[in-house]
Amino acid sequence: MAEAQARQNMLTKPQGSLGRLEELAIQLAGIQGKLIPQIRHKAIITMASDHGVVAEGVSAFPQEVTIQMVYNFLRGGAGINVVARQVGARIIVVDMGVAAELEPNPQLLSRKVAFGTQNMSLGPAMTKEQAVKAMETGIEVVASEVARGLDIVGTGDMGIGNTTASSAICAVMTGKPVAEVTGRGTGIADKQLTHKVEVVSRALAVNHPDPKQPLDVLVKVGGFEIGGLVGVMLAAAAHRIPVVIDGFISGAAALIATALSPRLKDFLISAHVSAEAGHQLLLNYLGLRPLLNLEMRLGEGTGAALGIFLAEAAARIMAEMSTFGEAGVSERNEPQS
Repeated sequence: MAEAQARQNMLTKPQGSLGRLEELAIQLAGIQGKLIPQIRHKAIITMASDHGVVAEGVSAFPQEVTIQMVYNFLRGGAGINVVARQVGARIIVVDMGVAAELEPNPQLLSRKVAFGTQNMSLGPAMTKEQAVKAMETGIEVVASEVARGLDIVGTGDMGIGNTTASSAICAVMTGKPVAEVTGRGTGIADKQLTHKVEVVSRALAVNHPDPKQPLDVLVKVGGFEIGGLVGVMLAAAAHRIPVVIDGFISGAAALIATALSPRLKDFLISAHVSAEAGHQLLLNYLGLRPLLNLEMRLGEGTGAALGIFLAEAAARIMAEMSTFGEAGVSERNEPQS
């Protein structure tokens, strides 16, 4: 990273004039262990799962939307498909726990842990064995993508009810009040939001998740797609691959993952801050500065795809921009003493 900073200072621009792009290029150099980071093979891993807590009426959409949207991903018609095509990233759609048998599709990785989680407001969302299986699945998916070629990975999600689980994780891990970190998710009205806060509070009271035991938090109030994304982050870092995290659900996974392995933070890039209530608080807790604020709250990995675009731009600047010496451009005059 020191070498990358030195090269930035030699490029044909006032030092620091590309701002966050310079910081991003230096971080990428450190993660990859290369003076000139390389971003060619790009992937977004979008994990889908259902949540038993939907039975409590916490979402504006019915649970069947999870299934319908997975099929939309596979047809190429979702927001993530559009943005990923523009960015040149491949999408890996993983069924981690959709509450139905999905039709076989060569573009779908079927890694179902179970047909959705249990209702966390009544007891644990999953067993410890299921939580471990979810994380191991994320690790295995990354390993298979590394074999295909992978320079950067983005995290995405789909699952009706998963902002409720993420709010619970955020409240436990950050210590913030439930009402501060619980947002409107799919666009619920005020009365339903009040109910959602009550459901999250009840889940925490029933389960007593221990913030010092991140696996316990995942078991008590998590989701299979969240556990899978924890595995994705850990595995990518182990392979020295930068991880561009999407919105609130990816952020909840990052809370679990960084509690398991604090050094992981150095490998994470926050693509954006979403319009979801707790996301900025979550990023502040993690010490991550988002690259963008577009008031998005779609999920799927759409924000991560935009972050990958910026990461590639930062890397290309390092690779393709001339130094003062190469371009024959005069450097800055230093004041005479």
